[in-house]
Amino acid sequence: GCWESQSECVVLVGLDGISGGCQPQTSGKNRRLKQAKEEAQAEIEQYRLQREKEFKTKEAAALGSHGNSAVEVDRDTAEKMNRIQASYRSNREAVLTELLRRICDIQPEFHANYRVAG
Repeated sequence: GCWESQSECVVLVGLDGISGGCQPQTSGKNRRLKQAKEEAQAEIEQYRLQREKEFKTKEAAALGSHGNSAVEVDRDTAEKMNRIQASYRSNREAVLTELLRRICDIQPEFHANYRVAG
């Protein structure tokens, strides 16, 4: 007998044009379809890996330039901090002495704009 759907069977026709009946598809066709699908998946995966590798290369090149900038900025920052700290150490005593002198040396006087009413 023949199945409900003709897509599930192959009709065999002889040389005389008489139908030999409906036969199920061979597992060979299914095997070829499965193999083709696996090959396509392998090609897709290979292409994806290739594109990912290209992306990583471009990303590394772009970030590499930023990485160098970051290292340069860090080096400049450390250099400036060292100069600031050296300036602090060398001027600390002089600044404190001047500040204490101005605070402790009180000389009361009238402001230049002060006017006595009367």
